[in-house]
Amino acid sequence: MDVRTLAPGATTRTELEVRRSRFVTWLRRADSEDAARELVGEARHAYPDARHHCSAFVVRVPGANLVERSSDDGEPAGTAGMPMLEVLRGSGLVDVAVVVVRYFGGVKLGTGGLVRAYSDAVRSALDSAPVVVQRESRLHAVVLPHADAGRVESELRALGFAVDDVSYAEDVTLTLATNDDGALASAVAGLTGGRAQVRDAGTRVVEHPG
Repeated sequence: MDVRTLAPGATTRTELEVRRSRFVTWLRRADSEDAARELVGEARHAYPDARHHCSAFVVRVPGANLVERSSDDGEPAGTAGMPMLEVLRGSGLVDVAVVVVRYFGGVKLGTGGLVRAYSDAVRSALDSAPVVVQRESRLHAVVLPHADAGRVESELRALGFAVDDVSYAEDVTLTLATNDDGALASAVAGLTGGRAQVRDAGTRVVEHPG
């Protein structure tokens, strides 16, 4: 089953101003609760003078249900963290954390205004964030003589096969990730005159641009 999440590493930062209040959003992939809480800590450190550091995250736990948490961080109950979490849920993304830092502008927004502002802040960040699709892919190994390896690898890449690894020893082993076993076997047979065989090499999760 395909899973949608954010590209690893990068933090998406956006800003929104609502009636003089400034909302700074940090959105990042978080593969664990600790990683999600780390993002909150970084935002608190970066904006120590802000009145609120509201947060939400959705994280997978192997063998368990999704872990979902949110915090209003001093805003009226239900006006910040939960609306942020609902936006994350609606995006369909997992392993994702978001922090919205608010600098109060002197004008009260009211319950409805806060819900809209925090929700819009998260939506804005999601619109800018790099999404990837995780898909479990079968791995296949092809053993080739050194004289043929470069040509076969290049041709396989040109045909759209993902070369996961190249290992050099007495021979060269190409490891390819694909779920189209038949197409790979046919391509390898054609490129090597039937001399090379394709063997199973396990599975791994491959990320594709979303």
